[in-house]
Amino acid sequence: MKKILYIILAAASITSCELDRFPYDSVASDELFEGEGGLEAATGGSYSLLKGNGDGGGFAPQLHRIAEFSSDNVSLSGTTTDALFYTYNYNNITTSGRINDLWSSAYKAIVGCNKVIELSTEGEAAESDQLIGENYYLRAYAFFELVNVFGKPYYQGASNLGVPLKLTSDITDIPDRNTVGEVYNQVVEDLLKAESLMSINKTNAYATKEAAQALLSRVYLYMGENDKSIKYADKVINSGRFSLLPTTELGKYFQKTPEDNTETIFCFRFVEEADYNNSGAPGWYTVGSLYANIQGTGWGEMYASKSYLNLINENPEDARKEFIDPQYELDDDGNKIPAVYWVNDNYTYQFRRTTEENGKIYFTQDESKVEVMTEDNGGETLYYFNNAGTKTYVTYDFDMFKRNGFPKFYILKASLQENVPHLWSPVVSRLAEMYLNKAEAYAEMGDETNALANVNVIRERAGVPTYDDATDFPVGKDLIDVVSDERRLEFAYEGHRKFDVFRNAETLDRRYPGTHLSGSNPYYEVLPTDNRVIEYIPQNQINTQPTLIQND
Repeated sequence: MKKILYIILAAASITSCELDRFPYDSVASDELFEGEGGLEAATGGSYSLLKGNGDGGGFAPQLHRIAEFSSDNVSLSGTTTDALFYTYNYNNITTSGRINDLWSSAYKAIVGCNKVIELSTEGEAAESDQLIGENYYLRAYAFFELVNVFGKPYYQGASNLGVPLKLTSDITDIPDRNTVGEVYNQVVEDLLKAESLMSINKTNAYATKEAAQALLSRVYLYMGENDKSIKYADKVINSGRFSLLPTTELGKYFQKTPEDNTETIFCFRFVEEADYNNSGAPGWYTVGSLYANIQGTGWGEMYASKSYLNLINENPEDARKEFIDPQYELDDDGNKIPAVYWVNDNYTYQFRRTTEENGKIYFTQDESKVEVMTEDNGGETLYYFNNAGTKTYVTYDFDMFKRNGFPKFYILKASLQENVPHLWSPVVSRLAEMYLNKAEAYAEMGDETNALANVNVIRERAGVPTYDDATDFPVGKDLIDVVSDERRLEFAYEGHRKFDVFRNAETLDRRYPGTHLSGSNPYYEVLPTDNRVIEYIPQNQINTQPTLIQND
């Protein structure tokens, strides 16, 4: 058993150079499945490939970067030669090693799942059926995320090209790209099969019946099959296996040991001893290292965007603000330094330290004293100054540390698991999503009452005011908008945002500070129909398989 496990895990820990090879040629030999525990060990290999490694390589870490770095939640404070920059600024390239890593890791895992499915017999025992179901789930998950990355959103046409459906372990079986619709149909088929096979209540570090149901709810939502999305979300909610974390614990969600988190349905479990020190520089090449420097570890170069901050600050008491950690400067006495800041017409942050005299707030601009004035906005105090006859609204807070002029709003969702600086277990599904899937599905069906009932479950948990009806909505927002905003608030930095925007035919607004606006012809807005909403097929894969059709 140990020998088999070591072989499988060694295959899962492939170097980046090896990932450049054709992803269908690393198939475990049949004898690996003959001994006791072979099926479990082989399944563990597929988990490991999809999980990735402590150096930030592999499927889950690369998927996070692709989904979040190209969203409107982040602001990069500099430029880099890393291929992630081209995903961040929508100047995608065909030679990105990160995109190739995602593709190769996924298909190696898919082939491993296929091998298990082929060599297993259903109905022999609950334990073996569970493992077979886990392989169907993992295969479905990989195909689903691949088609999101490389295929256009489902609503734009099921006949658009998706990704190859590799459904065997035969290395001579080299499929070309299937359509988006065919991939989605296979994902649904696999998840239904997984649901029917899995009956053992494992921890949330493994796929379970509820994990399959949760992913089905999301898949059906993406397909616009709203009634089915609601049905499968309810299956998870009514299972009784999960509960929302209380408000007081929400901000520490990702710091918990995953198995102790009552809200997580399925995650890829990272362990410090095995997954955090691969390079000899613990934590420096993980996903969280770019978001923050914690305990002296991490680059801390990508921050929360101004548009996300504007949204989360609409309710100062929102418990989800704890996921953002502003880095304040201190004076010689260790006190924060009062300041105002705003973004000018060139999308550049402007900070001014303030003083208070006779109950009034001032800052200095061009050697002149400028008064910061206030006005009431429905019980909220707004701050502004007069600028050439117009009001410039500002945030009144404290001065911050900056990099290249960008204030350091650190992001903590990919860090501090078990108090290790950038240890993180990527969450695939959690209970909050089930309520927000239902909310969106009901909103699309025009059912405001049920949509708001589900939104309010999440808002109440976040400690913010709930909605009675449309008269409570922010100015200019409709039902779909408030559901979309709630998904953004709840799932920022969890890999949802880019897909949520474009699958709903929305435009991604990136008119805020960040180096995505550097250079010529930057993308201030990204339309859902823009070609670069999806990634290029990696050139390495096309070189190996010339029949693959490249995205436009």
